Amino acid sequence: MKIKTVLAAGLTTVVMAGAASADQVKIGIAAEPYPPFASLDASGTWVGWEIEVIDAVCAAAKLDCVITPVAWDGIIPSLTGQQIDAIMASMSITEERLKTIDFSDAYYNTPAVIVADKSMDIAPTPASLAGKIIGVQASTIHQAYANAYFGDAAEIRVYQTQDEANQDLFAGRIDATQADSIAMADFVGSDAGACCEIKGPVANDVSILGKGVGAGIRKGDDALRESLNAGIAAILADGTHAAITARYFTTSIYSE
Repeated sequence: MKIKTVLAAGLTTVVMAGAASADQVKIGIAAEPYPPFASLDASGTWVGWEIEVIDAVCAAAKLDCVITPVAWDGIIPSLTGQQIDAIMASMSITEERLKTIDFSDAYYNTPAVIVADKSMDIAPTPASLAGKIIGVQASTIHQAYANAYFGDAAEIRVYQTQDEANQDLFAGRIDATQADSIAMADFVGSDAGACCEIKGPVANDVSILGKGVGAGIRKGDDALRESLNAGIAAILADGTHAAITARYFTTSIYSE
């Protein structure tokens, strides 16, 4: 099944491939690139691990899905305001978000890590990061975690995108950044991140970092949640999830 892409007002320009109908499920993704999970290729098509997973889940669940890019900081309001029907944008299942929306079962789960210049003797602990400048993406679990664990001793600098934080890390304007381990492995493995290395995972706090990444659903939309859960279970059981993952990563990014 080929997933179509629609425009959200005022957001990244992409090619509209058909108007959404009442039977279509609008899957909200972040309009800001987040490689290797989701980004625009040279032709303006959304590609990446999470895009392929969305495609596979929707096919397994027999849902007619249309990808709808939305600015990250407005993605939950877009869901509750019915501009989109679900969020599949590396959104962690957290207690705070569960106050506003529901979630499907998790479809990936990876640790949060600290990344810094290779020359810096930094560990992912509050004591080691004291006096440092830590960059985080706005409205993420990483901002919440950094504020809670590092905010008393370090300066927390907030960026609209992780890419902006990565650029400032490369330029030496910040000392470290906290983000998802897989996304940062992609960064440090690129020319843009050749300066840096992963210093290790932060201590886990499920109340902030969540229980993995799931699809965000409006409260009460039980039928859609059950359909997505069925699709997620199917691609995990039949090897599709593992096959997609193997094309992007050297290790599994799903754990119970």
